[in-house]
Parts: sequence; C-alpha cells; structure tokens
Amino acid sequence: MNTAIRIGIGLVAGTIPLALSTHWVAQAKERLETIEHEGTEAAEAKPVATAAAANEQYCNPALKQVLRRVLLSCGLAAEGQARGCQPVDAKNVATMEGEDFNALFGPLSDRVSIIEYDKNEAELDPKDIELLDQSFSDQRGASWFFVVARSSPEGSVEHNRELSQERADAVMAHLRQRFDDPDLDKEVGLLWLGEEYAQLDESFCDWRRSGSTKSCTAENINRSAFVAWIDCRL
Repeated sequence: MNTAIRIGIGLVAGTIPLALSTHWVAQAKERLETIEHEGTEAAEAKPVATAAAANEQYCNPALKQVLRRVLLSCGLAAEGQARGCQPVDAKNVATMEGEDFNALFGPLSDRVSIIEYDKNEAELDPKDIELLDQSFSDQRGASWFFVVARSSPEGSVEHNRELSQERADAVMAHLRQRFDDPDLDKEVGLLWLGEEYAQLDESFCDWRRSGSTKSCTAENINRSAFVAWIDCRL
C-alpha cells in the first residue's frame, strides 16, 4: 500500500513540471505573436521618417507595397543594420517579377532622374553630380528618396551585383557629402538589382538622364541608378 502511494505521488509530481513547461511555452508563443503583430501594425502605421506623406496620382497599391518594404527592410533608421538591399533580398522585398517591378516607374516619368555610369564603372562624373544635385534639391515636400541601381548584363552575375551596389553607394556617399541633411538616413531607400531583374529597354531614353543626348541604348539605361523623391501615404 505504501509503495503504491509513493508511486502515485511520484507520478503526480512528475507531471507538474511537464504541465507547467507546456503552459509557459504556450504563453511565450502567445506573447511573441502579440509582439510581432503589434510591431507590424506599428511599422505600417508609422513610417520610418517623420515627414507627412501625400497620396500622389502615381501612388498605386503596388508602388506603395514596394516602397514600404524598401523603406522598412533596406536599412532605414535602424542602428547597426546594413544599408540597402541586394538582388537576393530584392526578390523578397519587391515580391514581383522584373517586368512588373519595372512597370512601377512608368507613372514616375516626370519625377525620376537616371544617373548613367560608364561601362564597368561606379564613379559619378560632373554631369551625374549635376543631375543628382538637382534631383535631390527638388524635394517638393516629398518624404522618401528612392535609389534603384542596376547594371547591364556584361560580366558575371556576382560582379554585376557588386557593381550595382557600388553605384548605389556612390549616390549615397555624394548625398552625405553634398547635403547637410540630418534626416538623410531616414529618407533614402537603396535597392541594388544587378542584372537579375528584367533589363530596361530604350523607351526610357526619353527620360531625364545624365548620359549623352546623341545616343542611348538599353545598355546605357541599365548602367544606372534611378533616383526620385516619392510622396506616398504608406
């Protein structure tokens, strides 16, 4: 009888820690889900910069989605976080095919400037700098400065990834040097696409760009960084 009692007590005692552990794990999971949900709502409700954003005609839902993801995922206002998104990340950030992503620029034709680079180069020449300065100065009350760097398909994929990042970095480095803007880190979203998103065609040759006015090819357009102030209510 005593043996049976001791066994019963032992079984009960053994199940208590298991039950408590299960309860604690469930509570922790619930808290984590709540934190993540609240964090997502906060991120969506309050964009990273403090400037009030408008809803211009070009602010279609697809552009808003990409802009929000770039601003929140590509290094803005996050201490210690790497700035910018590379092609591997861009597929997750943009969540759309290359042609669809390119189509987002269509309504921005009067806002975008195309900073063209020489083949296999990432340095800004005087014409690039002049156009970049004009574009950044023409904020018109907008909240976000979008920089999308590309490369033409010559060379390896890895090389073109690095080259497009260097082109985006060159834009950011110049903005830091040229403009005394304390909110720069909260305004600029960098995305470098290498050659991996769909290449742009010559229809963009009529847009405002720093390259030669006498000739323009698809390769010229894709050796570039698209820059624009965008004002959308996110």
